[in-house]
Amino acid sequence: MHGVVAICRKELADHFSSYRFVILFALIAMVSFITSYMAGLHLRESLEGVAKPKFVFLMLFNTRGALFSLVQFVAFFGPLIGIVLGFDAINKERAQGTLIKIMSQPIYRDAVINGKFLAGVVTISIMLIAITLVVSGFGLTIVGVVPGVEEVIRLFVYVLISIFYISFWLGLAILFSILFKSISTSALASVAVWIFLSFFVSLGASVLADSIAPVDRQRGVSPEVLVKNARIKETASLFSPMVLYSEASGIIIDPMRKTTRSIVMMGALEQLSLSRFQNPLPLGQSLVVVYPHVTALIAITLICFAISYLVFILQEIRT
Repeated sequence: MHGVVAICRKELADHFSSYRFVILFALIAMVSFITSYMAGLHLRESLEGVAKPKFVFLMLFNTRGALFSLVQFVAFFGPLIGIVLGFDAINKERAQGTLIKIMSQPIYRDAVINGKFLAGVVTISIMLIAITLVVSGFGLTIVGVVPGVEEVIRLFVYVLISIFYISFWLGLAILFSILFKSISTSALASVAVWIFLSFFVSLGASVLADSIAPVDRQRGVSPEVLVKNARIKETASLFSPMVLYSEASGIIIDPMRKTTRSIVMMGALEQLSLSRFQNPLPLGQSLVVVYPHVTALIAITLICFAISYLVFILQEIRT
């Protein structure tokens, strides 16, 4: 445990003192502030002179600014934080010849990989908490609405989900830094996997759904085929961590969302009940809805780090 703490403190000092981290944090913070500021102005204009609905404070995080909301911004560009923090975690030590010197100290091998991953998670947590607190301050100033207890808890859960989401990409980047000796190769592999899982999986899901259950809107299509097409597309899209995170965070931040599915078949009585009772979903029910998605995010994060751990433990250091 002493070795893990020592490696973690050393990595934290390197992260916070590097120009790469400062530039990345400044860029993400600037975009987040601008997005939240424009969303706050839009909310203030929309709610002026009308009765304010519940959970106005959470709208700062899911209301679009110029291009996207804060939740969408973290979903698209949050993985870059994990990649930047981990793509050279091990191969940089090899290239500089410091890995052998570290292992010559009274430090176990597993303490190196555990300390580096822990330092990355701590850095990610500090960044997300700082940005969330500043955006919340903007909300208090611009919108003038104090968040309730449930809104604070929902924000806390959202930050936890975001930490696991970005930590998955951190573990993946560390894995590539172990597998590849070249720093540029590990960085390129991490970015390539990010682009594939975040963008091309959704495109492939649409192609797969159209090939199994084709939808011809000009000739008309039965509701069964339309639902089957949507179900296949949604199921295949869940292989993307970005889709898992977007659906989970969307339910947590927006209490008015009742399900992650895009198409829900309802009868006449159900539609009448839904039109009469448009109440927000309680926090406990929201957690039940996103439980599979959050479990999947945590699982792939732990599996990715476990693979990195095993590869590093079994790998020859002198090579």
